[in-house]
Amino acid sequence: MPAAIRAAPFFIFLLLTCCQGWFGPASDYWVYLVKTLVGAWMVWEIWPFVSEMRWAFSWEAVLVGIAIIAIWIGLDPYYPHMSKVSAAWNPVGQFGENSALAWLMIATRIAGSTLVVPPLEEVFYRSFVYRFLAKTDFLSVPLGKFMPLSFIVTVAAFGFSHYEWLAGIICGAAYQWLVIRKNRLGDAMTAHAITNFLLGVWVVWHGAWHFW
Repeated sequence: MPAAIRAAPFFIFLLLTCCQGWFGPASDYWVYLVKTLVGAWMVWEIWPFVSEMRWAFSWEAVLVGIAIIAIWIGLDPYYPHMSKVSAAWNPVGQFGENSALAWLMIATRIAGSTLVVPPLEEVFYRSFVYRFLAKTDFLSVPLGKFMPLSFIVTVAAFGFSHYEWLAGIICGAAYQWLVIRKNRLGDAMTAHAITNFLLGVWVVWHGAWHFW
């Protein structure tokens, strides 16, 4: 039960991600909207049962969140990326620059990546996977314990789940370091949220849709 409640929401979210675009180009956006709502509902439902899924604020979290977005954007032109399964996520191109639908989807994307993705991914990767790799009774493993093999595998898994795999690896290492340093998950959730929010602002401000 503790494993399922941490892993199932992530895989449901991932399954819905895979469904984006299956029903025509516009479904890439409508399914994302549905996915975000389902993700928010799952966070709400599992919140009472996952004690470590609590937001925490610290200067380290802010610093990591800002540093990672600088690295993510700055590194982008300098290494080969993994192939993307779909075209860039561009609501303005799909619905029109002055379309209310386009701005609804942009708002959904930024809100979802800021408030829904961080708790789901941090609980899965840095609470569950990191500790489960060390011991099946993962709840008995402190969040702040450094375990080299678990660290490498979890960081690699997180990194290679992203199109920008190198930035993803650095990102995963930074978030895992935060969890270990603070012995709690909330700082990594906050850093993750800051990174994703700033990336969303950058994408819209500069029209850098390839990041989405």
